[in-house]
Amino acid sequence: MNYFRSAIDAMTGYVPGEQPKPGTKIIKLNTNENPYPPSPKAMEVLHNLDSEWLRRYPDPFAREFCSAVSEALGVPADWVIVGNGSDDVLNLLIRACAEGHERKVVYPMPTYVLYRTLAAIQPAQVVEIPYPADFRLPVEDLIAAQGAITFIASPNSPSGHSVPLDELRELAQGISGVLVIDEAYVDFAESSALALVQELENVIVLRTLSKGYSLAGLRMGFGIAKPKLLTGLFKVKDSYNVDAIATAVGAAAMRDQAYKNACAEKVKTSRAQLVVDLKNLGFTVGESQANFVLATSPAGNAEHLYLALKERGILVRYFRQPGLEDKLRITVGTDEQNRTLIEAFASLGCFNNCL
Repeated sequence: MNYFRSAIDAMTGYVPGEQPKPGTKIIKLNTNENPYPPSPKAMEVLHNLDSEWLRRYPDPFAREFCSAVSEALGVPADWVIVGNGSDDVLNLLIRACAEGHERKVVYPMPTYVLYRTLAAIQPAQVVEIPYPADFRLPVEDLIAAQGAITFIASPNSPSGHSVPLDELRELAQGISGVLVIDEAYVDFAESSALALVQELENVIVLRTLSKGYSLAGLRMGFGIAKPKLLTGLFKVKDSYNVDAIATAVGAAAMRDQAYKNACAEKVKTSRAQLVVDLKNLGFTVGESQANFVLATSPAGNAEHLYLALKERGILVRYFRQPGLEDKLRITVGTDEQNRTLIEAFASLGCFNNCL
């Protein structure tokens, strides 16, 4: 007996990066976690956990966290929707806005492949438009596709590039659907598209606490948009999609912008040195505005390098997809972790045959 819808049978599920068991001795540079600990103020809230937070249902709208976002980012609290990670908000958007062939999901590739997975679950038709070699946003092609939802990750993964604000504005003004600007890595970038939310009704900007705030395990993300756009999302979200502990800890982290910014600056400094070191080994490395870099192997043998590093206790990300076969996405670690990575590459001696 077939238990599943035809769309589920036909799709391929999202494959997350490898997650070793806690305590495993490994340098983990494959899933873009922040190498520094969360804010001490967030940890203090966690250590002083009140049992009432567990006995009672949480606030369904996570209003304490929305207030913290309002204070930190200067947006009205009622312009914020909170999710169990920003992936939850992505799911809400697909469920509320996309359907079949009439209400398409559009995005440039390569990018975050969860967009494809969520569209397949709905199901909704997907239009994937290739990025050119210089990763300039194909604005005209994206507008021509006229998606019910258009996703733009900026900074993008796995490339690390940011999309200029003028190009995002042109795209938002040219489409009739929703423009979702996924800013998961914005804390390591030089600019944000948050201003477009003030200008345009069809724009939502997504943020997460997983990267800049070192809280990937907490699962806390949010979207910022004008209330009219949020109305439909509130209709489809789970009643209590964010737990009370995450709300309280996340609010404390949001209010400690000084700590987050200091950690982000350390990552950015380490990123610059990592790029220099990789280039000295012969890699081609594009400019990154994220907490990772995309490095092209000088011998085109990225998968071999990935496996060789794994044997040495270092995890990086290799993608078996068109345009990325000769590339590795490498999370920026601490300076010590980055040095160990570079030493491991150097110890291979020859990139032509490293297994």
